[in-house]
Amino acid sequence: MRYVLMFVGDSSQGEPEGAVMEQVGQWWEAHSRSGEIVGGERLHPASRSTTVRHEGATPTVLDGPFAETKEEIGGFAVIEVPDLDAALGLAKTWPGSPAVEIRPVWEM
Repeated sequence: MRYVLMFVGDSSQGEPEGAVMEQVGQWWEAHSRSGEIVGGERLHPASRSTTVRHEGATPTVLDGPFAETKEEIGGFAVIEVPDLDAALGLAKTWPGSPAVEIRPVWEM
């Protein structure tokens, strides 16, 4: 099954320290080599985002995030593992942000 791991952090705490980023790099490399990670990216902060709102007849383009929150998604990994238990096991080893949201991918 494919899942997306979304790495959620507190945007008010700034960039992770060098040691944490080194651990993240090692984690990413190890799980990419094993074939568990099949895609993903680090994201710029939500303050750099643009939102398109579909309310009414004409879409509206807004600068900035959709919602005001300290927590935001800082990156994601697309993983391919046997089941949710395996996805949970992988998420539990994440050394970066304080939370990882796991969602199954709709197979189209």
